[in-house]
Amino acid sequence: MSDTTHISIRPVTPSDEVTLEDIRRAAFAPVFASFRALLGDEIYELAQAKEDAGQADMLRGLIAPGSGWDVFVAEVDANVIGFVAVKVDAETCIGEIGLNAVHPAHAGQGTGTALYEFALAHMKRAGARVATVGTGGDASHAAARRAYEKVGFNAAIPSVWLCRLL
Repeated sequence: MSDTTHISIRPVTPSDEVTLEDIRRAAFAPVFASFRALLGDEIYELAQAKEDAGQADMLRGLIAPGSGWDVFVAEVDANVIGFVAVKVDAETCIGEIGLNAVHPAHAGQGTGTALYEFALAHMKRAGARVATVGTGGDASHAAARRAYEKVGFNAAIPSVWLCRLL
């Protein structure tokens, strides 16, 4: 357990890539397992597995120069323990929290809240008037939903993705 009262948040650097991938993999493993359990093996392999596997490429794309995303990392004692991707559309004044994760060893200790509050302040400074974030409605995303609600995300459009074999 770490003391998250000493969290610092800074922009991502190229040297963070491997650590961010480790965090992403660890944080999303239970989510992908949940998706498999919800869909069953056959539908999961046909409809979801490729997208889940592509998340590593998505992360690399987010931290690439010129991606249009600002990515920030949370550190405790100089160790990166989480990250958040943020984008602001200057034309629409809409900010978005994209891919984000906290290493499971540090979950539930305020790191996500600190990252989201930082992201919201960053959006506001960049001229955003509305902040958005998307997340799953399944049990594996319950902690994420609570964290988003904790920082004030309270207007939602529920959605359901349905699948069936043909």
